[in-house]
Amino acid sequence: MFDRSLAMPFHTMNPFHILGHVNTGRNLHKSRLQPVLAIPPSSILLHTDESGKFPNSKKGSGLTGRDSSDSLLSQANALGIIGGISVISASNFLKKLVQGSSQEENDCIPFVLCSNPILNRKLLSHERNSFPSLSRQNESFPLDHSAIVENLRNKRLFLEKSGVRCIVMPCHISHSWHDEVSKGCSVPFLHMGECVARELKEAKLKPLEAGSPLRIGLLATNATLTAGFYQEKLQSEGFEVVLPDKATMEHAVIPAIEAVNRKDIEGAQNLLRIALQVLLVRAVNTVILASDDMHNVLPQDDPLLKKCIDPMDALARSAINWVQTTLEGT
Repeated sequence: MFDRSLAMPFHTMNPFHILGHVNTGRNLHKSRLQPVLAIPPSSILLHTDESGKFPNSKKGSGLTGRDSSDSLLSQANALGIIGGISVISASNFLKKLVQGSSQEENDCIPFVLCSNPILNRKLLSHERNSFPSLSRQNESFPLDHSAIVENLRNKRLFLEKSGVRCIVMPCHISHSWHDEVSKGCSVPFLHMGECVARELKEAKLKPLEAGSPLRIGLLATNATLTAGFYQEKLQSEGFEVVLPDKATMEHAVIPAIEAVNRKDIEGAQNLLRIALQVLLVRAVNTVILASDDMHNVLPQDDPLLKKCIDPMDALARSAINWVQTTLEGT
């Protein structure tokens, strides 16, 4: 259980709950980033328990209902973000929002970010259970998926009460329960798989082999592949999804991620390149790299990485598009 909470700009990436906005002006990247040391009157102190609930706070110190947050998030384009497997992934997503937004000085995206280390650990445990060498270490600690769903749902409910008008969940593993978490949501709840599938459909790709269907490769952890949501969303748009075979998973993909955990970056790079080549020779147009660990392994100028798609980019672009469309309609 943790009871610390601060209100500060996203630049500081406090791993708990953050209220603020993404300023998309050019001077954002040049300014010195400093945490807010005093909590302004419009900010809200947030406290959570292990299930992710936000108990009623004492007067003046917390959120007690939607009315109490309207003064903070009355904008029609406020975005709610549910953090996932690490605060770093949430930070990377926010950076993508900045980089993908227009550069007009007054353009900004108000947001609320919910993230906590308890949920981070549960999601990481779920992912590691998909690795044979690591799952054996965790056999005596069975994971309660219902607790994860409850935690995520409580964060969604809080975001709705806070006044956000759209919610995103920049985490591959968390999307295993997207349907359960988003059920009954009163605002749009973007799905990362739908976002990337829609972008690929709109790209009007051509098959690499005449007479063949459009093939999209997918590299991810066992947990994400087993959940099947990327395959489902891609197939619904008419794509043939190509997955790594058992041998590639056992001898390249899983060892590559395990090498990352050991901080053997060179070994991870070599293994990931092998896994990508195996998919590319099967005439896929592009490869969806649905793992933060895998996407950060290769250098940005690596030719193989140019043939890959990061679903986080698609989610960020969809969120920005939603914001711009909402503003145009007001």
